[in-house]
Amino acid sequence: MTIDWLHFTPWTALAGGALIGLAAALLWWLTGRIAGISGLVGGLLTLPGDWPLRLAFTAGLIAAPLLWQQFAPLPTMELSASFAWMLAAGLVVGVGVKLGSGCTSGHGVCGLARLSPRSLAATLSFMATGFITVWLLRHVLGG
Repeated sequence: MTIDWLHFTPWTALAGGALIGLAAALLWWLTGRIAGISGLVGGLLTLPGDWPLRLAFTAGLIAAPLLWQQFAPLPTMELSASFAWMLAAGLVVGVGVKLGSGCTSGHGVCGLARLSPRSLAATLSFMATGFITVWLLRHVLGG
């Protein structure tokens, strides 16, 4: 995956981050729920009592890029990893999310905003693991 720095616009990134924060704040304010994507989507599989909320939030995540595409083109993505590597990476992330009791959105966006020490530790762990993984893949394994 590469980033198109030539067409990168920090204002759209800032607007996207603000919208993520607004959505997380509105979900917390209106329902008292933390906007942890892994928990919200994972809860769809167990069908608890609040599955309509989970389904609506997940549908919004899927619909947002489709709506954006009506006004502006989506950025192109180039994936250089094989399907097997992406599947393995997804499984490792899933195990990490389960062990860490949450994902980057729950800990990184909502937990840090609530000044949670547990979320700070989790987010630092996510980031360090990502940095080490990229370094190993690019400089040790030559990917």
